[in-house]
Amino acid sequence: MARRALLEITHEGGCHCGAVRFQVRAPARITVQDCNCSICRKTGFLHLIVDKAHFTLLKGHRGLATYRFNTGAAKHFFCKVCGIKSFYVPRSHPDGVSVNVRCLDPGTVKGTKVRKFNGADWEKAARGKKWAR
Repeated sequence: MARRALLEITHEGGCHCGAVRFQVRAPARITVQDCNCSICRKTGFLHLIVDKAHFTLLKGHRGLATYRFNTGAAKHFFCKVCGIKSFYVPRSHPDGVSVNVRCLDPGTVKGTKVRKFNGADWEKAARGKKWAR
């Protein structure tokens, strides 16, 4: 039974206007991070971080704008039409993608466990973590 919970399925999602659409492979029961850094707090972003190989941008590549701040390591992608950031490449996982769980289409997520992450003090919170860069 525990093994079944870890099987990955395809979730789909996108921005508010539909100009940006993506697929992501992840379990039906997911663990997400609720980060309190300035941008995540203000946008309400809930992180589902996956390997780049598990993420596919279906449409909207040309409709994306990029925003970088602070160290410039993270690549925040926004829909040029509606302004929604449905995914980005995080500083903590430069070989991955963080999908905003709130941008997933309803129906495939069967459960969500939320973990708090102190991104407001990123360096301290990431210290000792193997993914911290």
